[in-house]
Amino acid sequence: MGLLAAGIGAGIVAVGAGIGIGMIGKAATESIARQPEAAGDIRGAMILTAAFIEGVALFGAIICIILALG
Repeated sequence: MGLLAAGIGAGIVAVGAGIGIGMIGKAATESIARQPEAAGDIRGAMILTAAFIEGVALFGAIICIILALG
């Protein structure tokens, strides 16, 4: 039962991170299309935010692994 819950949790973490990064990419692309001169600033903010989302997803996946092993 614990392995199933951990697998479902890891899947939810991956889907959530994918949706979040997709939304960031969409918003950044629209912003760059509206203001091409701000592309560098927008790209930097996008990469930083995506890194934060990946960090949270990694923590979630690690917690799922720990729960599966424990």
